[in-house]
Amino acid sequence: YVMLLTLSPYTPRFRDRVSPPGVMIRPYLNGFTIAFNVSQPNTWQPYVDSMHHFLAAYDDKVQEEKNIECIPGQYFIQGGHDSEEKKACQFKRSLLQNCSGIEDPTFGYSKGQPCILLKMNRIIGYRPGAGVPVSVDCKVQKGNESHLRSVDFYPGNGTFDLMYYPYYGKFTHVNYTSPLVAMHFTDVQQNSFVPIQCSLNGKGIINDLNSDRFLGRIIFTLSIGK
Repeated sequence: YVMLLTLSPYTPRFRDRVSPPGVMIRPYLNGFTIAFNVSQPNTWQPYVDSMHHFLAAYDDKVQEEKNIECIPGQYFIQGGHDSEEKKACQFKRSLLQNCSGIEDPTFGYSKGQPCILLKMNRIIGYRPGAGVPVSVDCKVQKGNESHLRSVDFYPGNGTFDLMYYPYYGKFTHVNYTSPLVAMHFTDVQQNSFVPIQCSLNGKGIINDLNSDRFLGRIIFTLSIGK
């Protein structure tokens, strides 16, 4: 009982095994193969629905009501007692531009140019990149590199801005919405299985550990039919 009294409900005592961060993608429906035929809406509509559901919390109006505008390019460090509620920075879905689902509600799936969202796992107190924003790049994992000819990244040049870190935990950072990087696969070989690896790049990031495909990177397959 005495030992339990020394534990904080706001900050884990031991955090040496949880950094650097892993990553995850959206949409995520049935594993890490995103397969559809452009001419058959029933094959890509579930991905589109999943994207809209996930991004509902990022709607511009929701973010403006719940969160504040922060200063880009620097960590948002908040003082006070661990139990004090922390403010969260706005991440509006409009920042995702062509992958926001606003102008193109199908997120490019109806054109065979799908958008996929990447987010870092939340780690309390972690400041990624050691003062320099972490960036994302994508390449063909194995096979013909020419099968992936063009990828656009949003927002900006595909980085996680420092202002969204550190994260203070679910009890005090209640309105926190994880920053995202959207990857718009505008030119991918059709009628072929294209294995893709998207990786985080930055100081302190590990993205080449063979025993963990989610640590600093993620591997998935695109299969786009006509």
